Amino acid sequence: MAGDGTILVGKSTGKTPKPEVLALKLANRHGLVAGATGTGKTVTLQVLAEGFSNAGVPVFAADIKGDLSGLAAAGEAKPHFVKRAEELGITYEPDRFPVTFWDLFGDQGHPIRCTVTEMGPLLLGRLLELNDTQEGVLNIAFRVADENQWPVIDLKDLRSLLTFLSENSKELGAKYGNVSAASIGAIQRALLVLENQGADKFLGEPALDLNDFMRTDRDGRGVINILAADKLMQRPRLYASFLLWMLSELFEQLPEVGDLDKPKLVFFFDEAHLLFSDAPKPLLDAVEQVVRLIRSKGVGVYFVTQNPLDVPETVLGQLGNRVQHALRAFTPRDQRAVRAAAETFRQNPDFDVSKAITELAVGEALVSFLEAKGTPSMVERALIAPPQARVGPLTPAERADLIAASTIRGKYDEAIDRESAYEMLAARKNLDGETAEAAHQSEGGLGGLLSSLGGLFGGGSSAKETPKGRGRAKPSLTEQVIGNAARSMARTVGTQVGNAILRNVLGGLTKR
Repeated sequence: MAGDGTILVGKSTGKTPKPEVLALKLANRHGLVAGATGTGKTVTLQVLAEGFSNAGVPVFAADIKGDLSGLAAAGEAKPHFVKRAEELGITYEPDRFPVTFWDLFGDQGHPIRCTVTEMGPLLLGRLLELNDTQEGVLNIAFRVADENQWPVIDLKDLRSLLTFLSENSKELGAKYGNVSAASIGAIQRALLVLENQGADKFLGEPALDLNDFMRTDRDGRGVINILAADKLMQRPRLYASFLLWMLSELFEQLPEVGDLDKPKLVFFFDEAHLLFSDAPKPLLDAVEQVVRLIRSKGVGVYFVTQNPLDVPETVLGQLGNRVQHALRAFTPRDQRAVRAAAETFRQNPDFDVSKAITELAVGEALVSFLEAKGTPSMVERALIAPPQARVGPLTPAERADLIAASTIRGKYDEAIDRESAYEMLAARKNLDGETAEAAHQSEGGLGGLLSSLGGLFGGGSSAKETPKGRGRAKPSLTEQVIGNAARSMARTVGTQVGNAILRNVLGGLTKR
């Protein structure tokens, strides 16, 4: 139903059945798809993704179990799909959709990378599970890198930067605050754990161009970007940090556009509770702010989770479009979740919402979408429309063929290691070493003065030059004794002269 500016989600089953549709011009007001395992959340997500794609809206979705990959293949006219379509008054037509596969580890899709600088100290601190003191040291590291224009791209850049902080802790501590060796050691150990989990493949270049998420195919349908998240789910902090990074990048990069006829991009965040689990308050505040303001950038965010209580109330209040599948009220927490879910809907006098939530069958849901003036519609019990694409995963061979035929093949496949903080700090260390060696061997300054004094007393360089390439003549016993005495006297005199010069210089500075 994209032609009339809506997406058909299902059909209500009340006294006056009617199509339940999501208005595209209000789809950037965000949404929630909730329900217990096995109640149909993934199918609902697929129906919404298909609707957005048909309307020319690009989609991003994290694929936890691999089921969403079936969007790239045409569905089958199974009897229960055909029957459900007839109940909704439509004809079932199998279809396939334009899909691009992504994978942070590069195994099941194009790699996604971002730089350490783009990640920032707040998200990186959470990813590393740092305490407040350690996060403070990490902030100092980012500040030092900014002031010295050292690009911090990957983990080796960050390690080199932390080593620099450790070696210059006294000087930096006087300017920025205490930089303890214990904190730096803890961060370095956390980086090692992160690297062992494969995060080094995510942190680097070429960094993701978000415009590659916002594409349409030649038919004008929005590309559905699917992130392979089955392995990523074993690293929940990396998963959550990545999703929050993407939201913040979109918020920073996209211009203000207000309310459009349809969104520029829609995100589906599956297992949304991982975004908020153990998150510090500053991070929760940042998420709330981004969710609240990103709609004016033309981006819709839809959280998919088992329990509505998994989403903080401040964020839940921003989600205007709701699809609630069945919940099981076996425990006190489950019962609270049922009541909380029921209370968030605009009540319908025709049925008990709390009771209905526990009675919904698979493929049924309570739905409430924003109406013309932005107010939520009265909650309805509805049958969810059947998806047009395959329900279930692609085979590995089918996925490999699609990745090989992708229009962005080759753009992100190979990592790039350009000059950055690691190389700059290594060059700085080599330069410092060469400068010190040059000063030690120099004939000018105090070094030249000492050499001259050594020569005056018979030490230092011999007045007799040896032919080039033959080596130096061995001094006699008398020359060695005189030379040692001369060098000893030269050091004493040189020290006294140097102290006198230093006192005069400092005295002149203090008198000004």
